[in-house]
Amino acid sequence: MSQESLVGHVRPRVTAPLSGRDPSEAHRAATPLELFFDLVFVVAVALASEGLHHGVAEGHAAEAVLSFALVFFAIYWAWVNFTWFASAYDNDDVVYRLAVFLTMTGALVFAAGVPAVFEDFDFRLAVLGYAVMRVALVLQWLRVARSGARRRAGALRFVVGLSAVQVGWLVALLLPDSWWVPVWLTLAVGELVVPIWSEYGSRTPWHPNHIRERYGLFMMIVLGESVLAASRAIQAALSDGDAGRELAPVVVGGLLILFALWWVYFERPDDDLRTLRQSFTWSYLHLLIFASVAAVGAGLAVAIEHATHHGEIGDVAAGASVAVPVAIFLLSTLALYARRPDAGLGRVVLPAAAVAVGLAVLTPWPVLAIGVVLLCLAALKTVARLRRGGPGQAVVSGP
Repeated sequence: MSQESLVGHVRPRVTAPLSGRDPSEAHRAATPLELFFDLVFVVAVALASEGLHHGVAEGHAAEAVLSFALVFFAIYWAWVNFTWFASAYDNDDVVYRLAVFLTMTGALVFAAGVPAVFEDFDFRLAVLGYAVMRVALVLQWLRVARSGARRRAGALRFVVGLSAVQVGWLVALLLPDSWWVPVWLTLAVGELVVPIWSEYGSRTPWHPNHIRERYGLFMMIVLGESVLAASRAIQAALSDGDAGRELAPVVVGGLLILFALWWVYFERPDDDLRTLRQSFTWSYLHLLIFASVAAVGAGLAVAIEHATHHGEIGDVAAGASVAVPVAIFLLSTLALYARRPDAGLGRVVLPAAAVAVGLAVLTPWPVLAIGVVLLCLAALKTVARLRRGGPGQAVVSGP
């Protein structure tokens, strides 16, 4: 975005009808407000990954993974709700900006409640923050409903569906802790169904290139957790000579994993978002992709502690803390485009790499072995693209 266009963008209108932006608009890119919004979710993802790291390192993997799954779904879903709405209806007036600030406030309250979920399975503060975000979103959809009859039906479906599910989350706070998992599963399904039900009533005019860019930016957020873990390993290696020797395989392996995850994600066939079914499948699979990458960062932190004899788990468990999320990432990426005619070598290489990653936990240096597997995968995918005459560069980019 040029300096002139950026300056022009940050001059808001007082108010304007939310009738929908042009889905074929040229040069559509993430706005400064969207980037500011993402910063709040950096905090939430970091706290979720930290909770997973400490739980696994202390030998409470099952409880930590469960809490991480519950929390990350809420993080991702709140981000998705905002992102798709903004892609369609970001008119950048004063009311819209204030609604986004309210959403960010709710996200910060939600993030503040994340540690309590991991420590005491206490969802009160997290649900309160989620409710604030949901109020802002419902108000936005009410504006859409008032802007004209063309999209009123779909907007009102969003209002009814989002409000009903949010009431369910608030009622769930009154239930015993033992009920939370089945209630959470029920309400999570409800969350996933609301957009499907609403979109078939009146399709939202979201911008495909803008959506692709926004998801690429969220990928950078979750990759940041791996960057943080790798930097901690390097810092520890440089400050402790003895630990440095034991951490070297984790440092090298962690960097290889980090670089290869970026390469594999952005070096894939073009995303096809032409139909509602394709768009929903693509978006929902990204929940697994983003959660697994965030979990890789937690796994690397566990591997660092284990290498310096600070963890309370065995060698195989420490290796699995990295291998399991990496394998989930590979299989989720495969599912993202396995049926596409241009999937090519990925149909065979990705599942084979997932198996190799699983076997890597049996090696003396599992993190390094996983890094080598991913390095080979990235190289194979790049060679295959070059042989097809492709540019060998990221395909998920801005307009």
